[in-house]
Amino acid sequence: MIIDVHTHFMTCECWGSEWSENWEPVYGSPFPEVTPEKYDLAMKDVDVAIVFGMRATAANVATPNEKIASFCKETKTKTIGFMALDPSDTDVLEQMKDGVRLGLRGIKLYPVLAHFDPRDTKFDSFFQAAQKFELVLLWHVGATPSPPGDLSISHPLIIDDVARRFPALTQIMAHLGHPWQRETIAVLRKNRRVFADISATWARPFDGYHALVRAQEWSVTDKLLFGSDFPLWTPRIAMDGLYEISKLRAGTLPYVRKETIDQIINQDSLTMLKLSI
Repeated sequence: MIIDVHTHFMTCECWGSEWSENWEPVYGSPFPEVTPEKYDLAMKDVDVAIVFGMRATAANVATPNEKIASFCKETKTKTIGFMALDPSDTDVLEQMKDGVRLGLRGIKLYPVLAHFDPRDTKFDSFFQAAQKFELVLLWHVGATPSPPGDLSISHPLIIDDVARRFPALTQIMAHLGHPWQRETIAVLRKNRRVFADISATWARPFDGYHALVRAQEWSVTDKLLFGSDFPLWTPRIAMDGLYEISKLRAGTLPYVRKETIDQIINQDSLTMLKLSI
């Protein structure tokens, strides 16, 4: 079974003018409106996909829980919906309860644009509630092309802080924390319920090569989950890109083993995350 843990539901309505108007200059293509038909076509190479929107009140970005729940019903792909929340919202706990009522199983968090610091204990009630409802937290960790983004609250070691306070909380660090993959690996190694997805790792092959070799050396490849970052890439493009990295050789230096890529792509992510269809 192939599980894609990182796919986006995106519409101009939910993502706002800053993203939709500036998408093409950054990514070189028009803003990708995601429809159920486009999604199903892209997901034909996977068995299950996790899908979510984004919420960052400071950036005027908000995907309502109802939109994700409806999208999951409209796709033919077997999907697991995650709500997108901003802990800075005064009604965030009500939003969380609403998402649980709608059958959403996790939370996408985007501190780099939402401008909340997860280390601040004023958000502990948010994490306690997520743990109570057995929700999976999927963090955007690392870089952003958005000028208002605050990189100081997008570092992997911040997730370590949350994991130490809430060790039973299941968490995923997106993009292997790029460009701080080495620090992400250190966080994975010490925290039992923290995982990372490898979305976008293949997009920068030199960076990805180093990251995956390090993951092998630190014995954390069993905590790496497959993700495509759709609609930026499809699962097929992601899988092909990962195998291309496994072909790279640099003299006598270590390399990414094909078996490592096989393991990541076929990882039993649902069992690891305690999720089910």
